[in-house]
Amino acid sequence: MTAAGGTITVLVGAVLLRLTVGDTYQRYVREGMGTWLLVAGVALVALGAVTLVRALRHSDHDHDHGVGVGWLLLAPIAALLLVAPPTLGSYGVGRGARVDVRSGPAVFAKLDRGTPVPMTLLEFGQRAFEHRGRSFNGASVQLVGFAAGTEGTGFRLARYQIACCAADAIPVVVEVVGSAGALPSKDQWFQVTGTFEGVDGDVPRLAATTLVAIPAPVDPYE
Repeated sequence: MTAAGGTITVLVGAVLLRLTVGDTYQRYVREGMGTWLLVAGVALVALGAVTLVRALRHSDHDHDHGVGVGWLLLAPIAALLLVAPPTLGSYGVGRGARVDVRSGPAVFAKLDRGTPVPMTLLEFGQRAFEHRGRSFNGASVQLVGFAAGTEGTGFRLARYQIACCAADAIPVVVEVVGSAGALPSKDQWFQVTGTFEGVDGDVPRLAATTLVAIPAPVDPYE
């Protein structure tokens, strides 16, 4: 491997270490993969450093002063050390497959009325399509997701489901109605409290009672 290859390997390892140490990696993969990414980052930095040292030791025997194609890869990799790509957002909602919430468990226990029940958007959708939402029992629920565009007089609240990484992400969507004030801008995260209000086509609806803007969570996926 050449000096360019060694340098690139070191930088790739450094990118992995930067993403892992700062928890930024959770934008792209499951939380449980952090340890393996850390190990991979250390291994790549060590391998790249050894390769680079060996290449420099033999540089006296190589008088090719041309710029190899490999060096051109340094720019985008170095850029990742400075700016990490953002998490998936509203752009991908509606542009591909969506989770079929009707394929979930067959039976849910009825919710107790009183304190709002936190739940994922996936569970909300599954309950909505199971016996027309009977298990909600009029209880208040609490959902967390990002605004993914307007939907009539309301807006779409969405969050991605992933199996291992962002490459297999599929959005779950809930229509939020009844919120006062201007409709939220896309990609703003919210904690929404409300009650189940039927289904609009293949999208379950939530009648909002409170709508609170929140920072994006460290782990944006369900």
